[in-house]
Formats: sequence, C-alpha cells, structure tokens
Amino acid sequence: MSNSPMVQVVDAHKRFGRLEVLLGVSTTVDVGEVVVLLGPSGSGKTTLLRCINHLEPLDSGRIYVDGELVGYREANGRLVEDREPEVARRRAAIGMVFQRFNLFPHLSALGNVIEAPVQVKKLPRRLAEEKARALLEKVGLAAKMDSYPSQLSGGQQQRVAIARALAMEPKLMLFDEPTSALDPELVGEVLDVMQALARDGMTMIVVTHEIGFAREVAHRAVFMDEGVIVEEGPPRELFASPQEERTKVFLSRIL
Repeated sequence: MSNSPMVQVVDAHKRFGRLEVLLGVSTTVDVGEVVVLLGPSGSGKTTLLRCINHLEPLDSGRIYVDGELVGYREANGRLVEDREPEVARRRAAIGMVFQRFNLFPHLSALGNVIEAPVQVKKLPRRLAEEKARALLEKVGLAAKMDSYPSQLSGGQQQRVAIARALAMEPKLMLFDEPTSALDPELVGEVLDVMQALARDGMTMIVVTHEIGFAREVAHRAVFMDEGVIVEEGPPRELFASPQEERTKVFLSRIL
C-alpha cells in the first residue's frame, strides 16, 4: 500500500432537510485497502459512499480521492462546487456498483460494458469491445456477452455491473450492498469476483452485511451509527472483541 491515502474524508456533514445523516465523519482509505462499512439502516453508510463520488454534495467538509477534491474546487479560500464536466471527469475514476444492478435493459451484457468507455472516454468502439470482452471473461461471463439483462440471473447481472464499472479503469471501487438484492445461492458468485479484485490490489469501500467477506477479505471494518464512525479496526479483532456498546449490540444481532 502507498503512504498517501486514496480516499481522505475530512469532517463530512450531510443533511436531508432536518435529518442529519453525516455528523462530521473523518476517515482515510489507503491505496489497495479494502474497507467494509457496517451499521444499521440509516446509519449513514450509503450516504457516505454517495458523497465520495459526489452523487450527493456535502453540506460541509471535504473529500479527496487520490489527492484531488471531489465535487469542489478552492476559490479565494472558499469551496465552490465544480462545474459538471469537471465533476464527471473525477467521478469517472470512481467505479460504483449499486444494490440494484441499473443495467440498460435494451443493451446486451457487452453493450452495457462498452457504453461508458465509448460515450464518456471516447474510446474507439473496437478497443472498447476488446476490453469489455476481457472484463466479462474475468467475471465469468464469457458465454453471456450477447445476453440481455432479462436473460441473466441476478448474480450474473451484478457481475455485468462490476465489469461495467471496471471498464472505466477506476482507481477506486465503491460497492453499495452489492449482494442484498440477490437470492442467497447467487451471493457467492458476486463475492468471488470482489475477492479477486481485492487480490489484484483494487482499492475498495464496501457497504455490506456479509460478515464472512468482511472477515476474510477486508483490511478494516468501520462501524457507523447515527451518522458517525463509532468504532473501526481489523475485522477479526472488531468482530471478536468490540469495544463500544453500540457495536456489541449490532454485531450480536448479525453474527
């Protein structure tokens, strides 16, 4: 891992109306690190993920990815929200995989994977297709390249979504409960792909309740509740001997 962090979150605050969702969250994620975010529903995990790639703007605080501010620029000592083309440029380096696969239903698996490189990065279609075929093979879908989302299982659709995110050659991958919409027997095939990414050194932040994945793959588990980080540490240590009462109560319910 590099000494300079891939992600740096500094005193992040976010509210929706009167509801305060993030109350001064600060954390870092190193290059090549896999961090799992745990916590009850409404704790701020998904909001933090969405703020990292500026799908949600912060109310205050700063987020840096690979040393660059995300969503903002400094002007006369103040933060000013960036113009959309600049936000899109920086967001292109951050892959995101959602709970629901969000595939384009009218495009094949191959079509879904080549869409962003061609439209956003202006990659020649032939080159984009070569890379897409290699990525679909990497996630175990070489035989499904011409299949449409309606012809794929949930696990296969999610693997296409991962390949689509990887097609943009991101520095960072964000996963928002990527297995929560899957039938139990399909969860393993998605986690296997994520585990392979971790072995390849991809920096990943994963919102999940898959404790086995967290224990075996993650370098660090971060427990959030009510908009703050309550406790964090190596997963095996955190799960075996949590220090905070809120962490103990949460883990007692899911372990």
